[in-house]
Amino acid sequence: MKELLQQYAAYNIWANKKLFECINILSDEQIKKDIASSFPSIYKTVAHMWVAEDAWWQRLKLVEQMDMAVMHYDGGFAEMLKKSGQRSEEWLLWVNKATEVQLTHVFAYQNSKKEQFKQPVYEMLMHLFNHGTYHRGQLVTILRQLGVEKIPATDFVLFGRKR
Repeated sequence: MKELLQQYAAYNIWANKKLFECINILSDEQIKKDIASSFPSIYKTVAHMWVAEDAWWQRLKLVEQMDMAVMHYDGGFAEMLKKSGQRSEEWLLWVNKATEVQLTHVFAYQNSKKEQFKQPVYEMLMHLFNHGTYHRGQLVTILRQLGVEKIPATDFVLFGRKR
């Protein structure tokens, strides 16, 4: 199980980098342009991805009063990508160091609606990495609507072939 989670954590970083490199060359206007999707722009979709990784990080670390400052981030896009990438790197480091007991540990947490849940850490990690994949797909759709033609493929199989 640990090896699979390590692969997914590394894949999450790789896929984000590939897609974010494509996005980062767009104008600020394109990045913030409202386009129908779960989140109405590239900027807001990437911000959501970062918020989710950060929220799960704090839950895993049992932070009682979560700092959700990232939810209200309104700074530059390049800085957001940097901070988001740093959080993803922290996930990989954590998974690399995790023991089987840590991965199977059932931890309790609250969602944003203050509902209580208990779940094994490995399930949360699978959710986290799949969440990124889901939103990268939405970003591809937004990029296509913006007329971007050269969008990198970020399928897991391609990641596996490059290793």
